[in-house]
Amino acid sequence: MTLMSRLLQRGIGLDTPVTRDVTVQHDLRVPMPDGVELLADRWAPRTGGASLPTALLRSPYGRAGLIGTGMARPLAERGFQVLIQSVRGTFGSGGEFDPFRHERTDGLATLEWVVEQPWFGDSIVLVGASYLGYTQWAMADSLPPQVKAMIPNETESALTLEFLRADGLSLETPFGWGTMVADQERPFPLLRRIAQGRKDRRALATLPLNRADTAAIGRPSGYIQDFLAHDRDDEHWAGIDHRHRVAQVGVPVSSIAGWYDIFLPGQLRDFEILQAAGRPARLTVGPWTHLSRHSTPIREALGFGLAHARGEQPPERDPVRLYVTGAETWQDFGHWPPPGYPPRRFHLQPGGALATEPPVESAPEVYRYDPADPTPAVGGARMVPGPGRVDNTELEARPDVLAYTTPPLDDDVEVIGEVGAEIWFRSSLRYADVFVRLCDVDQRGRSYNVCDGLISLTDADELTRATVTLWPTAHRFKRGHRIRVQVSSGAFPRYARNPGTGEPHATATTLRAADQAVHHDPAHPSAIILPTSRTP
Repeated sequence: MTLMSRLLQRGIGLDTPVTRDVTVQHDLRVPMPDGVELLADRWAPRTGGASLPTALLRSPYGRAGLIGTGMARPLAERGFQVLIQSVRGTFGSGGEFDPFRHERTDGLATLEWVVEQPWFGDSIVLVGASYLGYTQWAMADSLPPQVKAMIPNETESALTLEFLRADGLSLETPFGWGTMVADQERPFPLLRRIAQGRKDRRALATLPLNRADTAAIGRPSGYIQDFLAHDRDDEHWAGIDHRHRVAQVGVPVSSIAGWYDIFLPGQLRDFEILQAAGRPARLTVGPWTHLSRHSTPIREALGFGLAHARGEQPPERDPVRLYVTGAETWQDFGHWPPPGYPPRRFHLQPGGALATEPPVESAPEVYRYDPADPTPAVGGARMVPGPGRVDNTELEARPDVLAYTTPPLDDDVEVIGEVGAEIWFRSSLRYADVFVRLCDVDQRGRSYNVCDGLISLTDADELTRATVTLWPTAHRFKRGHRIRVQVSSGAFPRYARNPGTGEPHATATTLRAADQAVHHDPAHPSAIILPTSRTP
Protein backbone atom coordinates (compact mmCIF):
# COMPACT_ATOMS: atom_id res chain seq x y z
CA MET A 1 0.00 0.00 0.00
CA THR A 2 3.01 2.30 0.43
CA LEU A 3 3.66 1.93 -3.31
CA MET A 4 0.04 2.86 -4.07
CA SER A 5 0.37 5.87 -1.79
CA ARG A 6 3.46 7.05 -3.67
CA LEU A 7 1.84 6.48 -7.06
CA LEU A 8 -1.20 8.52 -6.02
CA GLN A 9 1.00 11.30 -4.67
CA ARG A 10 2.91 11.50 -7.93
CA GLY A 11 -0.11 10.97 -10.18
CA ILE A 12 -2.21 13.84 -8.80
CA GLY A 13 0.61 16.05 -7.57
CA LEU A 14 -0.02 16.02 -3.83
CA ASP A 15 2.37 17.15 -1.12
CA THR A 16 4.26 14.57 0.92
CA PRO A 17 1.87 12.97 3.44
CA VAL A 18 2.13 13.28 7.20
CA THR A 19 2.09 9.48 7.39
CA ARG A 20 1.73 6.50 5.08
CA ASP A 21 0.88 4.15 7.93
CA VAL A 22 -2.91 4.05 7.55
CA THR A 23 -5.27 1.42 8.91
CA VAL A 24 -8.85 0.57 7.87
CA GLN A 25 -11.67 -0.62 10.12
CA HIS A 26 -14.12 -2.44 7.87
CA ASP A 27 -17.87 -2.93 8.16
CA LEU A 28 -18.71 -0.62 11.05
CA ARG A 29 -22.46 -0.90 11.65
CA VAL A 30 -24.39 2.37 11.71
CA PRO A 31 -28.02 2.05 12.94
CA MET A 32 -30.80 4.00 11.23
CA PRO A 33 -34.04 5.13 12.93
CA ASP A 34 -36.05 2.32 11.27
CA GLY A 35 -33.67 -0.41 12.50
CA VAL A 36 -31.75 -0.82 9.24
CA GLU A 37 -27.96 -0.92 9.62
CA LEU A 38 -25.62 0.71 7.11
CA LEU A 39 -21.99 -0.38 6.74
CA ALA A 40 -19.03 1.99 6.84
CA ASP A 41 -15.24 1.79 6.70
CA ARG A 42 -13.00 4.08 8.77
CA TRP A 43 -9.60 5.05 7.39
CA ALA A 44 -7.19 6.65 9.86
CA PRO A 45 -3.51 6.90 10.71
CA ARG A 46 -2.46 3.93 12.83
CA THR A 47 -1.49 6.32 15.62
CA GLY A 48 -3.19 9.59 16.52
CA GLY A 49 -6.23 9.14 14.26
CA ALA A 50 -8.81 9.57 17.00
CA SER A 51 -7.95 13.22 17.48
CA LEU A 52 -8.34 14.18 13.81
CA PRO A 53 -11.25 15.81 11.95
CA THR A 54 -13.56 13.35 10.18
CA ALA A 55 -14.18 13.50 6.44
CA LEU A 56 -17.53 11.84 5.72
CA LEU A 57 -18.34 10.31 2.32
CA ARG A 58 -21.70 8.59 1.73
CA SER A 59 -21.64 6.51 -1.44
CA PRO A 60 -23.82 4.12 -3.45
CA TYR A 61 -20.71 2.80 -5.28
CA GLY A 62 -19.00 0.79 -2.54
CA ARG A 63 -16.18 1.62 -0.17
CA ALA A 64 -13.14 0.32 -2.04
CA GLY A 65 -11.46 1.10 -5.37
CA LEU A 66 -11.28 4.75 -6.42
CA ILE A 67 -13.35 5.93 -3.48
CA GLY A 68 -11.29 4.09 -0.87
CA THR A 69 -7.78 4.05 -2.24
CA GLY A 70 -8.14 7.11 -4.45
CA MET A 71 -9.94 9.44 -2.04
CA ALA A 72 -9.88 8.12 1.53
CA ARG A 73 -6.21 7.15 1.62
CA PRO A 74 -4.81 10.54 0.52
CA LEU A 75 -7.02 12.32 3.06
CA ALA A 76 -6.17 9.90 5.88
CA GLU A 77 -2.46 10.38 5.15
CA ARG A 78 -2.73 14.18 5.39
CA GLY A 79 -4.75 15.15 8.45
CA PHE A 80 -8.18 13.48 8.36
CA GLN A 81 -9.76 10.32 9.55
CA VAL A 82 -12.21 9.26 6.84
CA LEU A 83 -15.53 7.48 7.13
CA ILE A 84 -16.93 5.99 3.91
CA GLN A 85 -20.47 4.69 4.24
CA SER A 86 -22.43 2.61 1.75
CA VAL A 87 -25.90 4.10 1.38
CA ARG A 88 -28.99 2.03 2.04
CA GLY A 89 -29.29 -1.16 0.00
CA THR A 90 -25.76 -1.06 -1.47
CA PHE A 91 -22.59 -3.07 -0.80
CA GLY A 92 -23.74 -4.77 2.41
CA SER A 93 -25.83 -1.96 3.88
CA GLY A 94 -29.33 -3.03 4.88
CA GLY A 95 -32.60 -1.99 3.31
CA GLU A 96 -33.50 -1.43 -0.34
CA PHE A 97 -31.66 0.95 -2.64
CA ASP A 98 -34.31 3.44 -3.74
CA PRO A 99 -32.14 6.11 -5.42
CA PHE A 100 -32.10 9.51 -3.69
CA ARG A 101 -35.04 8.79 -1.38
CA HIS A 102 -33.33 8.03 1.95
CA GLU A 103 -30.29 10.28 1.86
CA ARG A 104 -31.65 12.99 4.14
CA THR A 105 -32.90 10.73 6.95
CA ASP A 106 -30.00 8.29 6.72
CA GLY A 107 -27.42 11.05 6.40
CA LEU A 108 -28.59 12.94 9.47
CA ALA A 109 -28.73 9.69 11.47
CA THR A 110 -25.18 8.93 10.37
CA LEU A 111 -23.96 12.32 11.61
CA GLU A 112 -25.58 11.68 15.00
CA TRP A 113 -23.80 8.33 15.19
CA VAL A 114 -20.41 9.76 14.21
CA VAL A 115 -20.29 12.38 16.95
CA GLU A 116 -20.98 9.70 19.57
CA GLN A 117 -18.05 7.46 18.59
CA PRO A 118 -15.01 7.19 20.88
CA TRP A 119 -12.67 7.96 17.97
CA PHE A 120 -14.49 11.16 17.00
CA GLY A 121 -12.51 14.37 17.46
CA ASP A 122 -14.61 17.50 17.32
CA SER A 123 -15.28 18.31 13.65
CA ILE A 124 -16.68 16.85 10.42
CA VAL A 125 -16.23 17.88 6.80
CA LEU A 126 -18.62 16.58 4.12
CA VAL A 127 -16.82 15.52 0.96
CA GLY A 128 -17.69 13.83 -2.32
CA ALA A 129 -18.63 14.03 -5.99
CA SER A 130 -21.80 13.33 -7.96
CA TYR A 131 -24.17 11.22 -5.83
CA LEU A 132 -21.78 11.70 -2.90
CA GLY A 133 -22.20 15.45 -3.28
CA TYR A 134 -25.97 15.13 -3.50
CA THR A 135 -26.01 13.34 -0.14
CA GLN A 136 -24.47 16.51 1.33
CA TRP A 137 -27.21 18.79 -0.04
CA ALA A 138 -29.92 16.41 1.19
CA MET A 139 -29.12 17.35 4.80
CA ALA A 140 -27.47 20.74 4.32
CA ASP A 141 -30.07 22.81 6.21
CA SER A 142 -30.00 20.64 9.37
CA LEU A 143 -26.32 19.98 10.01
CA PRO A 144 -25.14 19.58 13.61
CA PRO A 145 -22.58 22.10 14.88
CA GLN A 146 -19.77 19.57 14.52
CA VAL A 147 -19.99 19.88 10.71
CA LYS A 148 -17.63 22.68 9.69
CA ALA A 149 -17.65 22.66 5.85
CA MET A 150 -19.09 21.08 2.71
CA ILE A 151 -17.17 20.28 -0.48
CA PRO A 152 -19.71 19.15 -3.14
CA ASN A 153 -17.95 18.18 -6.35
CA GLU A 154 -19.66 17.98 -9.78
CA THR A 155 -23.10 17.65 -8.29
CA GLU A 156 -26.20 19.67 -7.42
CA SER A 157 -29.08 19.76 -4.97
CA ALA A 158 -31.69 18.35 -7.36
CA LEU A 159 -29.29 15.97 -9.14
CA THR A 160 -31.12 14.07 -11.93
CA LEU A 161 -34.05 16.46 -12.34
CA GLU A 162 -32.29 18.60 -14.99
CA PHE A 163 -32.13 15.50 -17.19
CA LEU A 164 -35.87 14.91 -16.99
CA ARG A 165 -37.20 18.16 -18.48
CA ALA A 166 -40.41 17.76 -20.41
CA ASP A 167 -38.93 20.17 -22.97
CA GLY A 168 -35.68 18.22 -23.39
CA LEU A 169 -35.21 14.68 -22.08
CA SER A 170 -31.53 13.92 -21.47
CA LEU A 171 -31.55 10.19 -22.11
CA GLU A 172 -28.02 8.83 -22.12
CA THR A 173 -26.93 9.86 -18.63
CA PRO A 174 -29.85 8.61 -16.50
CA PHE A 175 -30.15 5.46 -18.60
CA GLY A 176 -26.44 4.69 -18.31
CA TRP A 177 -26.48 5.37 -14.58
CA GLY A 178 -29.49 3.09 -14.17
CA THR A 179 -27.80 0.18 -15.92
CA MET A 180 -24.54 0.79 -14.02
CA VAL A 181 -26.03 0.61 -10.53
CA ALA A 182 -28.23 -2.35 -11.49
CA ASP A 183 -25.26 -4.73 -11.66
CA GLN A 184 -22.41 -2.84 -9.99
CA GLU A 185 -21.99 -5.37 -7.16
CA ARG A 186 -21.26 -8.29 -9.48
CA PRO A 187 -17.60 -9.36 -9.93
CA PHE A 188 -15.23 -7.49 -12.26
CA PRO A 189 -17.29 -4.28 -12.43
CA LEU A 190 -14.85 -2.29 -14.60
CA LEU A 191 -14.63 -4.97 -17.29
CA ARG A 192 -18.37 -5.46 -17.23
CA ARG A 193 -18.92 -1.71 -17.48
CA ILE A 194 -17.00 -1.59 -20.76
CA ALA A 195 -19.17 -4.37 -22.18
CA GLN A 196 -22.27 -2.75 -20.68
CA GLY A 197 -21.51 0.52 -22.45
CA ARG A 198 -21.75 -1.25 -25.81
CA LYS A 199 -25.02 -2.89 -24.77
CA ASP A 200 -26.38 0.47 -23.64
CA ARG A 201 -25.62 2.11 -26.98
CA ARG A 202 -27.51 -0.61 -28.84
CA ALA A 203 -30.35 -0.66 -26.32
CA LEU A 204 -31.00 3.09 -26.58
CA ALA A 205 -32.21 2.55 -30.14
CA THR A 206 -34.96 0.22 -28.83
CA LEU A 207 -38.60 1.10 -29.50
CA PRO A 208 -40.48 1.59 -27.34
CA LEU A 209 -37.90 3.02 -24.95
CA ASN A 210 -39.52 1.41 -21.92
CA ARG A 211 -38.07 -1.89 -23.16
CA ALA A 212 -34.54 -0.55 -23.49
CA ASP A 213 -33.57 -1.48 -19.93
CA THR A 214 -34.48 -5.12 -20.59
CA ALA A 215 -32.47 -5.00 -23.81
CA ALA A 216 -29.47 -3.65 -21.86
CA ILE A 217 -29.49 -5.64 -18.61
CA GLY A 218 -32.01 -8.42 -19.21
CA ARG A 219 -34.70 -7.10 -16.87
CA PRO A 220 -36.61 -3.90 -16.10
CA SER A 221 -34.95 -1.23 -13.94
CA GLY A 222 -37.24 0.61 -11.55
CA TYR A 223 -35.22 3.83 -11.85
CA ILE A 224 -35.17 3.75 -15.66
CA GLN A 225 -38.90 3.02 -15.82
CA ASP A 226 -39.53 5.90 -13.41
CA PHE A 227 -37.58 8.55 -15.31
CA LEU A 228 -39.17 7.53 -18.60
CA ALA A 229 -42.66 7.75 -17.09
CA HIS A 230 -42.29 10.88 -14.91
CA ASP A 231 -40.83 14.17 -16.07
CA ARG A 232 -39.10 16.71 -13.81
CA ASP A 233 -42.28 18.42 -12.60
CA ASP A 234 -44.07 15.20 -11.66
CA GLU A 235 -44.89 14.76 -7.96
CA HIS A 236 -43.09 11.43 -8.14
CA TRP A 237 -39.78 13.30 -7.74
CA ALA A 238 -40.83 15.75 -5.01
CA GLY A 239 -38.86 14.00 -2.28
CA ILE A 240 -35.52 14.11 -4.06
CA ASP A 241 -35.42 17.86 -4.77
CA HIS A 242 -33.34 19.71 -2.15
CA ARG A 243 -32.99 23.07 -3.87
CA HIS A 244 -34.98 24.73 -1.08
CA ARG A 245 -32.32 23.73 1.45
CA VAL A 246 -29.40 25.48 -0.24
CA ALA A 247 -30.02 28.98 1.13
CA GLN A 248 -30.28 27.58 4.65
CA VAL A 249 -26.87 25.92 4.78
CA GLY A 250 -24.92 27.25 7.75
CA VAL A 251 -21.37 26.12 6.95
CA PRO A 252 -18.85 27.31 4.36
CA VAL A 253 -19.22 25.58 1.00
CA SER A 254 -16.58 25.05 -1.68
CA SER A 255 -18.18 23.85 -4.92
CA ILE A 256 -16.09 22.20 -7.64
CA ALA A 257 -17.57 22.02 -11.14
CA GLY A 258 -16.55 21.34 -14.73
CA TRP A 259 -17.44 23.19 -17.94
CA TYR A 260 -18.30 19.86 -19.58
CA ASP A 261 -19.90 18.31 -16.52
CA ILE A 262 -23.44 16.96 -16.69
CA PHE A 263 -24.47 18.82 -13.50
CA LEU A 264 -22.96 22.24 -14.30
CA PRO A 265 -26.15 24.36 -14.66
CA GLY A 266 -27.60 23.13 -11.38
CA GLN A 267 -24.31 23.52 -9.55
CA LEU A 268 -23.98 27.13 -10.68
CA ARG A 269 -27.61 27.73 -9.64
CA ASP A 270 -26.83 26.39 -6.15
CA PHE A 271 -23.80 28.69 -5.91
CA GLU A 272 -25.86 31.71 -6.96
CA ILE A 273 -28.40 30.86 -4.26
CA LEU A 274 -25.61 30.72 -1.68
CA GLN A 275 -24.26 34.07 -2.87
CA ALA A 276 -27.68 35.71 -2.79
CA ALA A 277 -28.26 34.42 0.74
CA GLY A 278 -24.92 35.82 1.89
CA ARG A 279 -23.53 32.39 2.77
CA PRO A 280 -19.76 31.82 2.84
CA ALA A 281 -19.13 30.00 -0.42
CA ARG A 282 -16.62 29.68 -3.19
CA LEU A 283 -16.67 28.10 -6.61
CA THR A 284 -14.05 26.46 -8.82
CA VAL A 285 -14.89 25.50 -12.42
CA GLY A 286 -12.30 23.64 -14.46
CA PRO A 287 -12.13 22.20 -17.99
CA TRP A 288 -13.45 18.84 -16.79
CA THR A 289 -16.07 16.31 -17.76
CA HIS A 290 -17.95 14.24 -15.20
CA LEU A 291 -15.48 11.38 -15.49
CA SER A 292 -12.31 13.49 -15.43
CA ARG A 293 -9.75 12.56 -12.80
CA HIS A 294 -8.08 15.56 -11.18
CA SER A 295 -6.72 16.53 -7.78
CA THR A 296 -8.94 19.55 -7.03
CA PRO A 297 -11.42 17.74 -4.72
CA ILE A 298 -8.60 16.35 -2.58
CA ARG A 299 -6.79 19.69 -2.56
CA GLU A 300 -9.97 21.49 -1.49
CA ALA A 301 -10.57 18.95 1.28
CA LEU A 302 -7.00 19.45 2.55
CA GLY A 303 -6.92 23.24 2.11
CA PHE A 304 -10.44 24.58 2.52
CA GLY A 305 -11.96 21.68 4.50
CA LEU A 306 -9.15 20.94 6.92
CA ALA A 307 -8.68 24.63 7.72
CA HIS A 308 -12.34 25.07 8.67
CA ALA A 309 -12.28 21.81 10.62
CA ARG A 310 -9.44 23.22 12.71
CA GLY A 311 -11.13 26.58 13.23
CA GLU A 312 -8.75 28.34 10.85
CA GLN A 313 -9.23 30.31 7.67
CA PRO A 314 -8.27 28.66 4.38
CA PRO A 315 -5.75 30.33 2.06
CA GLU A 316 -7.15 33.62 0.74
CA ARG A 317 -8.62 33.69 -2.78
CA ASP A 318 -11.51 35.28 -4.63
CA PRO A 319 -14.85 33.50 -4.33
CA VAL A 320 -14.96 32.41 -7.99
CA ARG A 321 -12.09 30.74 -9.84
CA LEU A 322 -12.72 29.85 -13.48
CA TYR A 323 -10.58 28.04 -16.03
CA VAL A 324 -10.95 29.98 -19.28
CA THR A 325 -10.79 27.52 -22.14
CA GLY A 326 -9.23 28.82 -25.31
CA ALA A 327 -6.90 30.96 -23.21
CA GLU A 328 -6.08 27.85 -21.12
CA THR A 329 -5.61 29.88 -17.95
CA TRP A 330 -7.32 30.46 -14.60
CA GLN A 331 -9.04 33.74 -13.71
CA ASP A 332 -10.52 34.85 -10.38
CA PHE A 333 -13.75 36.83 -9.90
CA GLY A 334 -15.94 38.08 -7.09
CA HIS A 335 -19.23 36.66 -8.36
CA TRP A 336 -20.93 34.25 -10.72
CA PRO A 337 -21.83 35.31 -13.31
CA PRO A 338 -19.03 37.90 -13.25
CA PRO A 339 -19.76 41.55 -14.08
CA GLY A 340 -18.25 43.19 -17.14
CA TYR A 341 -19.57 40.72 -19.70
CA PRO A 342 -22.68 42.32 -21.22
CA PRO A 343 -24.82 40.23 -23.59
CA ARG A 344 -24.00 40.61 -27.26
CA ARG A 345 -26.11 39.24 -30.09
CA PHE A 346 -24.48 37.39 -32.97
CA HIS A 347 -27.09 37.02 -35.72
CA LEU A 348 -27.45 34.12 -38.10
CA GLN A 349 -27.03 35.40 -41.64
CA PRO A 350 -27.74 33.98 -45.12
CA GLY A 351 -24.99 31.90 -46.64
CA GLY A 352 -23.86 30.48 -43.32
CA ALA A 353 -22.53 33.79 -41.98
CA LEU A 354 -22.63 34.97 -38.36
CA ALA A 355 -22.33 38.66 -37.46
CA THR A 356 -23.29 41.26 -34.88
CA GLU A 357 -25.18 43.23 -37.54
CA PRO A 358 -28.92 42.50 -37.97
CA PRO A 359 -29.70 40.01 -40.74
CA VAL A 360 -30.81 41.08 -44.20
CA GLU A 361 -33.83 39.82 -46.11
CA SER A 362 -33.30 36.16 -46.90
CA ALA A 363 -35.11 32.89 -47.36
CA PRO A 364 -35.03 30.38 -44.50
CA GLU A 365 -32.57 27.51 -44.64
CA VAL A 366 -34.08 24.05 -44.59
CA TYR A 367 -32.76 20.68 -43.49
CA ARG A 368 -34.38 17.28 -42.99
CA TYR A 369 -34.27 15.58 -39.61
CA ASP A 370 -34.91 11.84 -39.53
CA PRO A 371 -35.16 10.23 -36.07
CA ALA A 372 -34.43 6.88 -37.72
CA ASP A 373 -30.97 8.33 -38.52
CA PRO A 374 -30.69 10.88 -35.70
CA THR A 375 -28.10 13.63 -35.53
CA PRO A 376 -25.45 12.10 -33.24
CA ALA A 377 -24.08 13.46 -29.99
CA VAL A 378 -20.43 14.43 -30.46
CA GLY A 379 -18.43 15.44 -27.38
CA GLY A 380 -20.05 17.79 -24.89
CA ALA A 381 -21.36 17.25 -21.36
CA ARG A 382 -21.79 13.49 -21.21
CA MET A 383 -21.12 10.72 -18.69
CA VAL A 384 -19.17 8.52 -21.11
CA PRO A 385 -15.43 8.20 -21.78
CA GLY A 386 -13.96 10.76 -24.16
CA PRO A 387 -16.50 13.63 -24.37
CA GLY A 388 -15.80 17.30 -23.69
CA ARG A 389 -14.05 19.37 -26.37
CA VAL A 390 -13.74 17.47 -29.65
CA ASP A 391 -13.41 18.23 -33.35
CA ASN A 392 -16.89 18.75 -34.85
CA THR A 393 -15.80 18.74 -38.50
CA GLU A 394 -17.45 15.42 -39.32
CA LEU A 395 -20.66 16.37 -37.50
CA GLU A 396 -20.89 19.70 -39.37
CA ALA A 397 -20.62 17.88 -42.71
CA ARG A 398 -23.97 16.17 -42.10
CA PRO A 399 -26.93 17.55 -44.10
CA ASP A 400 -29.03 17.80 -40.91
CA VAL A 401 -26.65 20.31 -39.29
CA LEU A 402 -26.55 24.01 -40.22
CA ALA A 403 -23.48 26.08 -39.39
CA TYR A 404 -23.08 29.87 -39.18
CA THR A 405 -19.59 31.34 -38.84
CA THR A 406 -17.99 34.75 -38.32
CA PRO A 407 -15.01 35.95 -40.35
CA PRO A 408 -11.64 35.60 -38.56
CA LEU A 409 -11.66 37.75 -35.43
CA ASP A 410 -9.60 40.94 -35.38
CA ASP A 411 -9.24 40.75 -31.58
CA ASP A 412 -9.65 38.19 -28.83
CA VAL A 413 -13.27 37.82 -27.69
CA GLU A 414 -13.84 36.48 -24.19
CA VAL A 415 -17.19 34.89 -23.34
CA ILE A 416 -17.92 34.29 -19.63
CA GLY A 417 -21.36 33.66 -18.19
CA GLU A 418 -24.76 32.36 -19.25
CA VAL A 419 -25.22 31.64 -22.97
CA GLY A 420 -28.56 31.61 -24.80
CA ALA A 421 -29.98 31.51 -28.30
CA GLU A 422 -33.17 32.63 -30.01
CA ILE A 423 -33.84 30.63 -33.15
CA TRP A 424 -36.83 31.41 -35.37
CA PHE A 425 -37.89 27.93 -36.37
CA ARG A 426 -40.64 26.06 -38.18
CA SER A 427 -41.09 22.34 -38.74
CA SER A 428 -43.31 20.33 -41.06
CA LEU A 429 -44.42 18.52 -37.89
CA ARG A 430 -45.92 19.86 -34.69
CA TYR A 431 -43.25 18.23 -32.51
CA ALA A 432 -39.58 18.99 -33.02
CA ASP A 433 -36.34 19.76 -31.17
CA VAL A 434 -33.88 22.60 -31.63
CA PHE A 435 -30.26 21.94 -30.66
CA VAL A 436 -27.79 24.85 -30.66
CA ARG A 437 -24.04 24.53 -30.22
CA LEU A 438 -21.34 27.20 -29.91
CA CYS A 439 -17.98 26.29 -31.46
CA ASP A 440 -14.49 27.78 -31.79
CA VAL A 441 -12.97 27.35 -35.26
CA ASP A 442 -9.19 27.53 -35.18
CA GLN A 443 -6.86 28.78 -37.91
CA ARG A 444 -6.62 25.28 -39.37
CA GLY A 445 -10.41 25.10 -39.77
CA ARG A 446 -11.03 22.66 -36.93
CA SER A 447 -14.30 23.32 -35.09
CA TYR A 448 -14.32 22.59 -31.34
CA ASN A 449 -17.50 22.65 -29.27
CA VAL A 450 -17.66 25.15 -26.41
CA CYS A 451 -21.21 24.73 -25.05
CA ASP A 452 -24.67 23.74 -26.24
CA GLY A 453 -28.31 23.18 -25.32
CA LEU A 454 -31.60 21.74 -26.57
CA ILE A 455 -35.29 22.54 -26.32
CA SER A 456 -38.29 20.48 -27.39
CA LEU A 457 -41.17 22.35 -29.07
CA THR A 458 -44.83 21.34 -29.08
CA ASP A 459 -46.09 23.87 -31.68
CA ALA A 460 -43.18 23.63 -34.07
CA ASP A 461 -45.39 23.63 -37.17
CA GLU A 462 -46.03 27.33 -36.47
CA LEU A 463 -43.19 29.83 -36.88
CA THR A 464 -41.77 29.96 -33.36
CA ARG A 465 -38.99 31.76 -31.59
CA ALA A 466 -37.25 28.86 -29.86
CA THR A 467 -35.42 30.11 -26.76
CA VAL A 468 -32.55 27.74 -26.05
CA THR A 469 -30.51 27.80 -22.85
CA LEU A 470 -26.97 26.62 -23.50
CA TRP A 471 -24.45 25.41 -20.92
CA PRO A 472 -22.65 28.32 -19.24
CA THR A 473 -19.04 28.83 -20.24
CA ALA A 474 -15.77 30.72 -19.82
CA HIS A 475 -13.99 30.70 -23.17
CA ARG A 476 -11.67 32.98 -25.11
CA PHE A 477 -11.96 33.06 -28.90
CA LYS A 478 -8.50 34.12 -29.99
CA ARG A 479 -7.68 36.60 -32.70
CA GLY A 480 -7.71 34.82 -36.06
CA HIS A 481 -10.19 32.20 -34.82
CA ARG A 482 -13.86 32.21 -35.84
CA ILE A 483 -17.06 31.88 -33.82
CA ARG A 484 -19.47 29.25 -35.14
CA VAL A 485 -23.04 28.33 -34.24
CA GLN A 486 -24.56 24.98 -35.15
CA VAL A 487 -28.32 24.47 -35.42
CA SER A 488 -29.78 20.98 -35.67
CA SER A 489 -32.61 18.93 -34.20
CA GLY A 490 -30.90 16.51 -31.89
CA ALA A 491 -27.82 15.04 -30.24
CA PHE A 492 -28.60 11.35 -29.81
CA PRO A 493 -28.27 9.52 -27.45
CA ARG A 494 -27.34 12.38 -25.12
CA TYR A 495 -30.87 13.64 -25.68
CA ALA A 496 -33.79 11.39 -26.54
CA ARG A 497 -34.63 11.60 -30.23
CA ASN A 498 -37.88 13.40 -30.98
CA PRO A 499 -40.15 10.91 -32.78
CA GLY A 500 -42.13 13.79 -34.33
CA THR A 501 -45.46 12.27 -33.28
CA GLY A 502 -46.04 13.67 -29.80
CA GLU A 503 -46.12 10.18 -28.31
CA PRO A 504 -44.56 9.83 -24.84
CA HIS A 505 -40.89 8.91 -25.00
CA ALA A 506 -41.50 5.74 -23.00
CA THR A 507 -44.06 4.26 -25.40
CA ALA A 508 -43.41 5.90 -28.78
CA THR A 509 -43.05 3.37 -31.60
CA THR A 510 -43.43 5.55 -34.71
CA LEU A 511 -40.63 7.75 -36.08
CA ARG A 512 -41.51 10.55 -38.51
CA ALA A 513 -38.97 12.57 -40.47
CA ALA A 514 -39.47 16.34 -40.64
CA ASP A 515 -38.37 19.27 -42.76
CA GLN A 516 -37.03 21.98 -40.49
CA ALA A 517 -36.64 25.65 -41.44
CA VAL A 518 -34.41 28.19 -39.69
CA HIS A 519 -35.39 31.82 -40.39
CA HIS A 520 -32.91 34.73 -40.29
CA ASP A 521 -34.33 37.96 -41.64
CA PRO A 522 -35.13 41.39 -40.15
CA ALA A 523 -38.50 40.21 -38.85
CA HIS A 524 -37.04 36.95 -37.48
CA PRO A 525 -33.51 37.75 -36.24
CA SER A 526 -32.19 34.39 -35.08
CA ALA A 527 -29.17 34.88 -32.84
CA ILE A 528 -26.92 33.47 -30.18
CA ILE A 529 -26.49 35.75 -27.17
CA LEU A 530 -22.98 35.76 -25.71
CA PRO A 531 -21.75 37.57 -22.58
CA THR A 532 -18.62 39.07 -24.10
CA SER A 533 -15.68 41.29 -23.32
CA ARG A 534 -12.96 42.10 -25.79
CA THR A 535 -9.54 41.41 -24.32
CA PRO A 536 -6.45 43.53 -24.97
